[in-house]
Amino acid sequence: MSESQADAPAVDAAELASWLRAGESFTVLDVRNRDEFESWHVDGPSVEAVQTPHQQFIAARARGTTEDLVPDGPEPVLVVCGVGEASAEVATQLRETGVDARNLAGGMAAWARAYEAVDIPTATGTVRQYQRPSSGCLAYLLVSDGEAAVVDPLRAFAHRYAEDSAAHDATIEYAIDTHVHADHVSGVRTVADATGADVVLPAGVTDYGIDLDLDADQLLADGDTVGVGRLALETLALPGHTPEAVGFRVVVDEHGDLLLAGDTLFLDSVARPDLAVEAGAMASMARNLFATLSELTNLPDETRVAPGHVATATSADSAGRYLDTVGDLRQRLDVLSLSEDAFVAQLTDSMPERPANDAAIRRINLGQESIDDEAAFDLELGPNNCAAQ
Repeated sequence: MSESQADAPAVDAAELASWLRAGESFTVLDVRNRDEFESWHVDGPSVEAVQTPHQQFIAARARGTTEDLVPDGPEPVLVVCGVGEASAEVATQLRETGVDARNLAGGMAAWARAYEAVDIPTATGTVRQYQRPSSGCLAYLLVSDGEAAVVDPLRAFAHRYAEDSAAHDATIEYAIDTHVHADHVSGVRTVADATGADVVLPAGVTDYGIDLDLDADQLLADGDTVGVGRLALETLALPGHTPEAVGFRVVVDEHGDLLLAGDTLFLDSVARPDLAVEAGAMASMARNLFATLSELTNLPDETRVAPGHVATATSADSAGRYLDTVGDLRQRLDVLSLSEDAFVAQLTDSMPERPANDAAIRRINLGQESIDDEAAFDLELGPNNCAAQ
C-alpha cells in the first residue's frame, strides 16, 4: 500500500457493527460492480448506501473531477469494496476534496467474518447471543456447571463456540439445529467433530429420507428436554417455517423466561413458509405457522424471545442484545393480529427473494452434498431473507 493510501483512516468490521447498533448516520459508498452491490451490501436504518464503481474514480482522478462523484449523503463516507484495497484508494481520493471519507478495512470479505457476542442474563447459567451483522444470523451458546450447548451454530465460526465454552471452563455437550437451514451452512457437524459433542436435530428431519446416523436421544420431539448443567431446554414443535422446526424454552422459573425461537418469530416479522416445501404446499405451511404463532403469543407476556435472525432495520436493546418480550411483540407486530385467512394471504402474496443458494445450502445441511470450508463460506454470503417481509 502506498503512503497516500495509508492516509485514509480505516474502520474495521467491529467498529462498523457498533455504528450500526448505535444508529449513527453515515454514507456507505460501495465501489464494487453494480451486480455485487445489489446482491449484498452494507445497509441499515441509519445508512445511506450508494454505488459508484471504482473505474469512475480512476477516470475522475485523471480528469480532476472527483468532486462530481462525492455522494450526497451524510458524512462520514465509508468506502467499501471486496477486500479493502480499491476502497482505500477512493477514500484517500475523496479526502483530498475535503470529504470525511474512511475505508472499510478488509472490505466485504472482512465484514462477512465479523462475529460478535453479548450475554443474556439467566438465573442458572450463561446464555451468549452470537451476532453476524453481515447477514443477521444469530446463534446461542448456553453454559451451566461445566456443560455447554450451542444452538444454530454457523460452520464458519465453529471454533468460536469451542473457545468461548473453554473460557467458561465448560465442554460443549450438544450441537443443536432448530431446523434445516436454507441461508447458512450449519456448524453442528463441525462443532461435533471438534469437541465430541452430540449432534442434535429435530425429529422431523427423518421425513426428508436422509440417513443421518443419529440415535433416538439425538432427535428432539415436542416436549423433550435437553439438560445443560442447571439449564433445561424444553423442546417446542414450531412447524411453519419448515415442517420440522423446533424452538427451546429455557426454563429458569415457572414460566420459562427465555424462548429460543429459531426462524419462527423475529423481532420485526415472522418466518416465511416457502423454503422447505413445493409451491403448492406453501399455503398449508402458512396455516401451520399461524397455529404455531398463536401458541407462542399465548406464552406469558414476560417471556423473552431470542430470534434466529434479525433484519437490517432491527434495533438492539441498550445492552446490544436482540431480544424482546412476547407481550411487546404481540402489541407491535400487526401480522400477529390478523385472522388466519388474512395471515395466509399476506404471507403467500408477497414473498421476498429467496436466500442466495438456498437449495444447495439445504442439500449440504441435509448431508446430501459435501463442500470445503472456503466454498461453504462463499456460498452463504448475503442477507438471510428468512423473514416473510
